[in-house]
Parts: sequence; structure tokens; C-alpha cells
Amino acid sequence: MNASRRSAIVAAALALTVGGAVAVSSASAEPSRAQRAAAVTTAWAKVAANGQVLGGQGITGINKFDIGRYNITTSSGLNGCALLGTINTNGGNDPGPGSSSILVGQVNGNTLFIRTATPSAGGTAAVDSDRPFSINVVC
Repeated sequence: MNASRRSAIVAAALALTVGGAVAVSSASAEPSRAQRAAAVTTAWAKVAANGQVLGGQGITGINKFDIGRYNITTSSGLNGCALLGTINTNGGNDPGPGSSSILVGQVNGNTLFIRTATPSAGGTAAVDSDRPFSINVVC
């Protein structure tokens, strides 16, 4: 085997070795496409302004305890999950004036705190208001 052919084989082997090491280290540093696609909705609920669950999955209880304040218990843990919420219309009709807002937070391992409000409500209306909403837990 001549020197130039031997050099080419060594260079190819070295490139494959380095390339393989880079591929392994980059795979461990960043989640693969399959790992990213593995995130799933573990719980969701559509809730009426009065706290009645209109539909859902992975929800074991709800407690409406004040104006615009709700605790929702889920059947699975919430740590490391994305918590998403949105204000809904009430059968196609907006239940309150102006803009609306929702706060979704984690109370403990499997309980969410929800606060709904109408920040731009005029007159004597309270900012906290009972609003229909939906929540989604994605892990």
C-alpha cells in the first residue's frame, strides 16, 4: 500500500471517529426530535365561570373559592410541565366588558391555581371576575 493511500485511509478513519464522537456528544447535549415530540398534554379542562368542568382529561377536582379564583387538581405531577390558560367565551358571548386575563400557576405537585380577571372593567366592577376558561398541562 503506498503512502498516499495509507494517509487517505487514516484520514477517513479519523474523520469517521471524530464525526462519530461529535454526533454522540451533540445528541446528548440537545434533545432529539423524537424526545421533543414526546411532550404530550397530560391534563386539560374547559371550565365554566361558576367552576363547573365542561370537559377535560386528567382532572380529579376543582375548587372555586373566591371571585375569579379556582384550584384544579390533576391526576399527574406538574413539575417541569408547561401550564397554559386562556379565557373562553360563554357560548359565543363575551361574559364581561373590556379585556380579560388569566393567571395559571402551580400550587404543589398536582394542583393548579387559576385567577381570571377583567382588568379594564369600568364602574364599580371588581378586577377579579368569574370568567370561563380552558387550561392545558403539557409535559
